[in-house]
Amino acid sequence: MAYQKGEGKSVVIALGGNALGNTPEEQLELVENTATHIADMIAEGINVVVTHGNGPQVGMISNAFAEASAHDDSIPEMPFPECGAMSQGYIGYHLSQALLGELKRRSILRSTACIVTQTVVYPEDPAFQHPTKPVGPFFTEDEAKARAEETGATFKEDSGRGWRMVVPSPKPQRVVELDAIKDLMDDGYIVIAAGGGGIPVIERDDSYHGVAAVIDKDRTSAKLAADFKADMLVILTAVEKVAINFNTPEQMDIDTMTVDQARGYIEEGQFAPGSMLPKIQACIEYLEEYPNGTALITSLDHAAEGLKGETGTIIRAR
Repeated sequence: MAYQKGEGKSVVIALGGNALGNTPEEQLELVENTATHIADMIAEGINVVVTHGNGPQVGMISNAFAEASAHDDSIPEMPFPECGAMSQGYIGYHLSQALLGELKRRSILRSTACIVTQTVVYPEDPAFQHPTKPVGPFFTEDEAKARAEETGATFKEDSGRGWRMVVPSPKPQRVVELDAIKDLMDDGYIVIAAGGGGIPVIERDDSYHGVAAVIDKDRTSAKLAADFKADMLVILTAVEKVAINFNTPEQMDIDTMTVDQARGYIEEGQFAPGSMLPKIQACIEYLEEYPNGTALITSLDHAAEGLKGETGTIIRAR
């Protein structure tokens, strides 16, 4: 079995929440399916960087420490950036384990590298004044108010489903470990990085300092892809194609669109703010910084076909 370094295009793949579970057990099951589809791309010789969300996982870790410390003074409360680092570690472990097993079954001798990733944000970002990013499990209103009183965290009602903790979601400015990620990918590793959008850090006194926030993982993926000039940014979600007039008799799937067309659809209010809109915005940001790239939005099950241009929604600079 010979080592098979990828010689094809470089692709940043942003995994949607449907690729991961809400518990360690559920996640272990789902990443097996996820690994199969990523391996399909790797088998084509593609150099892959995999990014992923961490909303449920980081909230679970944070809440577990808060609950434990409330009942046992010997257990410290865990700062939110450290919770983010923990989530990167255990999600990366599951993804790496599943990918290595799938590659071995296919006799593809390539290895994985999981990078605990930091993402620089501006301390003046207005997002810090308006926490909006929901993380962790749902609570009743009474439970949420009690936890807010205990922890000082902010909780908001989430789309009629219950109350969740919310944290700021500042714009990513720079991925600290960019060079390491790029070098590993160029050497043929399947790199798992920028989990949860990266651990948000600010630069102060010539060093980095973690802050309590969650960066949108699609926006960090776009920044990462643009900064090392990846051939393609692939954002995986629950649907095969982007649609306009969604959930109406006039619904129409989109095969291709330009950045200008995408902006026009945004102005029309075609994309839901908590769903497709941030994915479209991330693709626009990537293509604005790297116009030679191509963005693809599709489902995990259709990712390999999407890379061949057979399905999904392709977005180009013009």
